[in-house]
Amino acid sequence: MKAVLIIHNAAIGGEVNEVLASAGIKCYTKFPNTLGKGELSEPHLNTEVWPAINCGTLVVTDQSKAKDLMDNVRQMRKKLGQEGIKAFMWEIEDIT
Repeated sequence: MKAVLIIHNAAIGGEVNEVLASAGIKCYTKFPNTLGKGELSEPHLNTEVWPAINCGTLVVTDQSKAKDLMDNVRQMRKKLGQEGIKAFMWEIEDIT
């Protein structure tokens, strides 16, 4: 099993949901109001100066779906990188 964490601008949440669906992902966890600064986007700090916010989406799935999801996020970064989106994938050792 693999875990994929997608950190993205809350404004593109609909597009992220479409990517999840296209990869066959039905189960996930959302972390709303996530703050941070990436390399391609402006800070998302929910302040008067930097009012944008991020969302985190965590998926645990099989390797094939995780690879598809990562590929889809790479395509999104080409189109929407300035909005702020990045994904991280790692191995899950145990689930209970």
